[in-house]
Amino acid sequence: MSLIPPALAVTGSTGELGGQVARLLSAAGVKQRLLARTPRKAPPLDGATILAAAYENSSATRTALTGAQTVFMVSASESRERLDQHCDFVDAAVAAGVHHLIYVSFVAAAQDAVFTLARDHYATEEYIRASGLGYTFLRDNFYADFMSDTVGADGVIRGPAGDGRAALVARADVARTAAVILQNPRAHLGATYDLTGPEALNFTQIAQILSAVGQRQVSFQDETIEEAYASRAEYGAPKWQVDAWVSTYSAIAAGAMENVSGDIERITGIPPLSLEQLLRG
Repeated sequence: MSLIPPALAVTGSTGELGGQVARLLSAAGVKQRLLARTPRKAPPLDGATILAAAYENSSATRTALTGAQTVFMVSASESRERLDQHCDFVDAAVAAGVHHLIYVSFVAAAQDAVFTLARDHYATEEYIRASGLGYTFLRDNFYADFMSDTVGADGVIRGPAGDGRAALVARADVARTAAVILQNPRAHLGATYDLTGPEALNFTQIAQILSAVGQRQVSFQDETIEEAYASRAEYGAPKWQVDAWVSTYSAIAAGAMENVSGDIERITGIPPLSLEQLLRG
């Protein structure tokens, strides 16, 4: 282990997105420090120094960030405290002298976003801007990887999405875009990118693709907002979480997720995967 940790820090390496980014950087020969709440769960990668840190403004996190010039900040797990955690981590980054924060946000992030969690992403972006840190925002669309999980046991996708469309993005495309940016972060300073797939699909089309590729027939049932809340009541989830679930679909109905961006291909030189391409592997 190097006595001086690398100047690039990556969060979320124990999760899917951060883990993919860390592995891509390692494969490219990039030295990095992996910040993890539970260091033993971080992947043992060539060129990686693993340090204990959490999304909090603690001495451990500030120490782990000291000397880092660029930090890849995967958004924290969904919770009522998520925004507070983000702000605490940003404060720790400022205190540690970080120069550039690359934050994984969400497409159509806005103070009045229909998708409730996109409001927290917008607030995080604004907090980062106000902190004085250099920044790059990666605004992801909904992950195409999750579409199979939206299907109920009866083969039906239910939600108040109407005929709205989403430019679903494969998580692997987000990861490889982030890895390219992290190898030359200065070229992306101050930029906000929309990371989307190559096409915008409604849920009827998504159901048709899932049916064609999978082992069962899938259909879409449009719900009213009231029906959506009622159909999710059985899970006993807290209100903020049910609000997020329902507004996932209502944001699509409102057209907030339909814009197709060419940012992934412009940054990486390779077009993003369609939902069908992702499912077919």
